[in-house]
Amino acid sequence: MPPKITRRTLLSGLAIGVAGGLTKLLPEIAGVSSAHAGSINPRPQSLGLIAQKAGLLFGASASKEIFDNPAYASLYRSHARLLTTDVALKFDYLRPSQEQWDFAEADQLLAFTQKNNMALRGHTLIWNENAPAWLRQKSGREITYIMDQHIDKVAGRYAGKLHSWDVVNEPFWPGHGKAGGYRTGPWLEALGPSYVKRAFIRAAQADPTTRLVLNEAHCERNDEVGQKIRAGLLRLVDELLDAGVPLHAVGLQGHLQPGKAFNDEVFTDFLWKLHKRGLNIYISEFDINDETFPSAQRARDRQVAQRTHQFLTQVLKVPSVKALICWQLSDRYSWYTNLAHQQNQRPPRPLPFDQRLRPKASYIAMLRAFKERQV
Repeated sequence: MPPKITRRTLLSGLAIGVAGGLTKLLPEIAGVSSAHAGSINPRPQSLGLIAQKAGLLFGASASKEIFDNPAYASLYRSHARLLTTDVALKFDYLRPSQEQWDFAEADQLLAFTQKNNMALRGHTLIWNENAPAWLRQKSGREITYIMDQHIDKVAGRYAGKLHSWDVVNEPFWPGHGKAGGYRTGPWLEALGPSYVKRAFIRAAQADPTTRLVLNEAHCERNDEVGQKIRAGLLRLVDELLDAGVPLHAVGLQGHLQPGKAFNDEVFTDFLWKLHKRGLNIYISEFDINDETFPSAQRARDRQVAQRTHQFLTQVLKVPSVKALICWQLSDRYSWYTNLAHQQNQRPPRPLPFDQRLRPKASYIAMLRAFKERQV
């Protein structure tokens, strides 16, 4: 799930450099970044196919827009090998009331992936931020029962049919002031930090064949927030592994915020620590917040591409990184676009395809990073 973003003044400068071989790429990037540019070529290379050759699954989140827009569905067929449910399997979306369950959109997405030879990731079973009002009114004992029931029913319904489950999403948020830096909400308040362990054990019982993932945000940042969340996440991972909890991968969302402090070498060192613990790593919600970049579209696209390549060049050195998943494929459906519209901001350009579903400079940067990966 996209993290909370506060629109603040630049913290530390953009620190945007041209990474490695990207210098040679810039003329090509400039040629497709113009506001008047059409497709890069009549049949752009498939991101999913090139990523697969590099030992990487490429995909994106999706929701009902792929059923409302046939051209967008076609874009997924061409480029995605993996889909993540955007809202369809979130608690509040599934259960607007305690007795109401709405699996229609999730079932549609599963059918779409099965028909098109794609994998589907479930997002997410347990997350403190999306608890509906009816859940928050329950006692601790009732909340514990509801969590068990929810995991049993939802994970059980899709048992053996998914690539992976984000079992617990964003367990940490230091700003809440809780011990250990945990994110507050009904699950934490009812069970304490042990809710994480309980959720994974229950999910494994409901679906013993699917990969179980701990998904977290902000780890890419190198400010106090990012440092605390990385430390907390490593501690939690060790606790789960030491207890024999079935944890197969860590999802690191990758909502890059160039206006905040970052250090790709520090982040990559964190990835190596997860690698040494025997866990796979998914960059699970990738996009780039371009609000601090120039207003001129061509210059902005160029900087987004630079940041994309710079980040991926470092991250893809770690062999445990097995998937790169964008949060949607097109700027038209980005959560940043919805946010910008609400705040009367310029339309953002955080993804590899533009509002008209045409490939952009960041698409080329992704292709280059995939091709450069050594496997």
